[in-house]
Amino acid sequence: MTILGNRQLPLLPPDAVGAHTRASRDPMTCLFKCGNACDQPEPNRSGNPHLQDEIARVLGRRRVLQGALLGGATLVLAGAATEDAAAAPTADRVRRGSLARTWFRPVRPNRRDAVVTPSGFTSSVVIRWGDRVLPGAPAFDARRQTVAAARRQFGFNCDYVGLVPLRERTDEALLVVNHEYTNDELMFPPGIYTDDEKRALSMYNHGMSVVRVRQGLVPGSWKQVTPLRRAPENRRINVETEFRLTGPVAGDPRVRTSADPRGRTILGTLNNCSGGTTPWGTVLSGEENINQYFDAGDGVPEEYAEEYARYGITGEGKGWSSVDPRFDLSREPHEPHRFGWVVEVDPSNPSSVPRKHSMLGRFKHEGANIIIARNGRAVAYLGDDERGEYLYKFVSRDRVDRRPTRAARRHNLGLLGSGTLHVARLRGDGLDDDRYDGTGRWIPLTSDRRSFVAGMSVADVLLFTRLAADRVGATRMDRPEDVEPNPVNGRIYAALTNNSERGTTFPVDEANPRGTSMVRAEPGAPLTPAAGNRHGYVLELVEDRGRHTGLAFGWNLMLVCGDPASAETWFGGFDKRLVSPISCPDNVAFDSSGNLWVSTDGNALGSNDGIFRVPTSGPERGRVAQFLTVPPGAEACGPLVADGDRSLFFAVQHPGEVTGATFEEPASTWPHTDDFPRPSVCVAHRDR
Repeated sequence: MTILGNRQLPLLPPDAVGAHTRASRDPMTCLFKCGNACDQPEPNRSGNPHLQDEIARVLGRRRVLQGALLGGATLVLAGAATEDAAAAPTADRVRRGSLARTWFRPVRPNRRDAVVTPSGFTSSVVIRWGDRVLPGAPAFDARRQTVAAARRQFGFNCDYVGLVPLRERTDEALLVVNHEYTNDELMFPPGIYTDDEKRALSMYNHGMSVVRVRQGLVPGSWKQVTPLRRAPENRRINVETEFRLTGPVAGDPRVRTSADPRGRTILGTLNNCSGGTTPWGTVLSGEENINQYFDAGDGVPEEYAEEYARYGITGEGKGWSSVDPRFDLSREPHEPHRFGWVVEVDPSNPSSVPRKHSMLGRFKHEGANIIIARNGRAVAYLGDDERGEYLYKFVSRDRVDRRPTRAARRHNLGLLGSGTLHVARLRGDGLDDDRYDGTGRWIPLTSDRRSFVAGMSVADVLLFTRLAADRVGATRMDRPEDVEPNPVNGRIYAALTNNSERGTTFPVDEANPRGTSMVRAEPGAPLTPAAGNRHGYVLELVEDRGRHTGLAFGWNLMLVCGDPASAETWFGGFDKRLVSPISCPDNVAFDSSGNLWVSTDGNALGSNDGIFRVPTSGPERGRVAQFLTVPPGAEACGPLVADGDRSLFFAVQHPGEVTGATFEEPASTWPHTDDFPRPSVCVAHRDR
């Protein structure tokens, strides 16, 4: 194995972070990332059925998850590649060093303060928190941070990683990265900054970065383009960047504020989690845990009490209202309605105004990923990342213009402004056929002109999408995070990360057998039971006859995650003796052979998080193989397989975010360029 850095630091004991124990993540991460959402009452009190109920109907038919190879869902996916074809190498797919085809010895679970890759592979840092993005940015100094510098430097806690090619330079591309959230304990040395200075710096460390990168000498490697004057597309999108609101909600009274009386121009984007790159060369980014940014100096306004509660908005924010009054609900009750959208950025045009698309609904977006349907319409798949929330699909009204012209690009940039938004309802098939599968229906919620939810207007549905989905009886899921279409087989894969309250808040009965999970305290420790669904699933959806614009689909569980030594796990039917343990799938991606790449967040098996390769077809379907691990306290974000399958881009988010850790007493110093940790984007590749 290749190890970048070898210092092993102790995990620190709990202190002021609190006694939060429900989630698989470290309590410090839960505090800063989502405001301890798992400790709050579940926002969805609708009583709609859970996906767990449907899964239980299947799992309850077999007490041990083993047996025949999973054959797929009950509906037929016409036009998809056959398993044999997908498994066989072809001349146009295989390149030297291809991550899609190359065999590697899986990385073993570990707790090293390093990025660990298989023998024959290595990784390098492309850009770190605080590195220069724009000309004039100073060199990063943690003890001399300023807002002026943060506007021009790479932000904190990188998450989604996109790579957009440049037409004029095949060896260069635009790297687009989200900056999800901040952590004062790890960002600021003590005794230097006031509370308001910390708040302001945190505000400007959110957002997105666009960075021009080029291929390195070693195939698969990449580095930032310097000097920065050679990177005119470089951009920092932050809390003061103007966004244009599109779709039916634009101009609605409930998105108007004192600073924006027309309700069409929004400043900033917050808690950007995952995303996707569109076929027309833009990047979509999902605003997720936006509830935690708003204070209520004079109490939460009663007029929106129900809506706020459904979105987890309590008024117990981060204190940002002392720096910017728009984050005070008592002054600006509509400001929260301006966040929780999917945003679209055109990285090739640094002067373009990014957009927030109201037609894709407002909820805690993990991301958005698009496939072009047979009839030419753009179809976006989306997940709402919270316990008991829903899976969504948007179908554009207009068709994609595939011509390489400016007019076609202008047309495609408007595709997400009109169409129909749907939510998923899943059912088990009720058959004792040894398959973990069922069927489902996409329930229309609204088009850009007509609402399909009784008692709600088009704008109501899009502003308060969770309430609309409650009314139509959508299926509640265990944290639907990244949802992406596989470009090879056309199927849709959703990471359902976990639900620690299965068996407590959601009682175990004959239809809900998974009230406990087998976990490990550390690698090599014995498996012990813990309450709830601790390890999560990867769900595979098959649109009826391959029609992504249709309403019917089939579903199956490709992965029931956990330790292969535990009876409840399932790996697509593959021999469990030959797979890597995997816990808490978070993001998914695909290579050109259709292999699934999964990153994890909150490993409940005692190891650091990591990234895994999983074939989706052929005799090795379900063979989970760990490709890398990240440092302690970090989650693995991205991932992105690029450059002819030679490069695996990934983000190391919140390294050292361990309860009790501080700037002066870190639990990690990765990437070992300083005496404190720095979230960074990396690329893994062959080492020769």
